[in-house]
Amino acid sequence: MAVKLERRIGIQAPDEIVWELLSDVPGWATWNPLYPRAEGEIRIGHRWDLDLALPGQTLRTIKPVILDWAPYDHIHWRLDMMRGWMRTVRFLEIEKMGEENVIFSNGEIFDGWLGPSAARRLRRPILDGFEALNEALKARAEAIWAERK
Repeated sequence: MAVKLERRIGIQAPDEIVWELLSDVPGWATWNPLYPRAEGEIRIGHRWDLDLALPGQTLRTIKPVILDWAPYDHIHWRLDMMRGWMRTVRFLEIEKMGEENVIFSNGEIFDGWLGPSAARRLRRPILDGFEALNEALKARAEAIWAERK
């Protein structure tokens, strides 16, 4: 049975600004504590090269494949590990609530033979990493919006 881990946050900035930050993948290094190095294009089937910095864990390089994306809405990717014994689907989603605010959802679904047990074992570092990404995205998007108003 799959396990889903997620964190959500309200951001007082338009969806265009949040998307601007998410879609600038190489720019993640300037604000994103969970992925301090990111390379790749937002294109279905494209493989990204990311450094994953979970709190309290060793820095790892992962190479997910983009499953789906829609401007101002979401980016989804898949990661297969341990020869397919563990699969995850990662989601970064923007829900427009008004002209100047959004809810940002940041999570991952763990599946495969070892996925659910890995999710339970790493639950705290994963959720702490998601929270750190959310807080950093919120701070950066709201600062940009304050400058542009």
